[in-house]
Amino acid sequence: LYQPASERLIHPFHAVRPIMNLPKAFISTGPQQQDGTFYEFRTYCIHPHLNAAFLKLTSEKISLRTAHSELLGYWSVEYGGLNQVFHIWKYESYAQRAAVRAALARDPNWMEEYISKAMPMLSSQDNEVTYLVPWSTIKKPSKEGGVYELVSFQMKPGGPAVWGPTFQGAVGAHSAPGYAHPVGVFHSEFGLLNRVHVLWWYESADHRASIRHTAHSDPRVVAAVRQSVSYLESQKNKLLFPCAYSPLK
Repeated sequence: LYQPASERLIHPFHAVRPIMNLPKAFISTGPQQQDGTFYEFRTYCIHPHLNAAFLKLTSEKISLRTAHSELLGYWSVEYGGLNQVFHIWKYESYAQRAAVRAALARDPNWMEEYISKAMPMLSSQDNEVTYLVPWSTIKKPSKEGGVYELVSFQMKPGGPAVWGPTFQGAVGAHSAPGYAHPVGVFHSEFGLLNRVHVLWWYESADHRASIRHTAHSDPRVVAAVRQSVSYLESQKNKLLFPCAYSPLK
């Protein structure tokens, strides 16, 4: 949502309480997810001249991959990165993921028809293992179409035990009618630690811009921005366009 110009470094989704009465936690010690389900975030950077070819190949062969495990969403990055795709895969356990990776390596169709052609098109790959924070669930948009925004917050150490309750309140306030639709809130387990991701849905990029403009005069947003600095070290975002084969559209 929209921040006042003087406070634009801090994202309004982080309403936090004063730090003086909080425990000095350096690991995640708070409420944690009880089951083993996790979400693997993957980001691929594509050689610019091969971007269209990669997207076409993936569109044609993605069924070879989704035959092995569940795809939550697959997007091309429109703003906040160039020649990138971002996708999320759901697993019930690390054992399941290991079995899936082994099965893919033995799948001749996958290896010959996709991997052998796709890998030379990529300049880099990155992945991150995340869990939904305990109070979040995956909430699909009520209709297809629109755009997604992935907002990533680099937090000071402490985990959901420290920032969880106030962050939950901030997300709830900013997902009220007239604002954005929260698809999920994720906390990193492997990759860059102390990172939180919020995946939002909007009807369009202009819809997002309109919401930010409205939020500029919302006292709840202003208050959240002013209180956010206690735990936030940095943030970034990307605007994502869903691919035709993405379950989240």
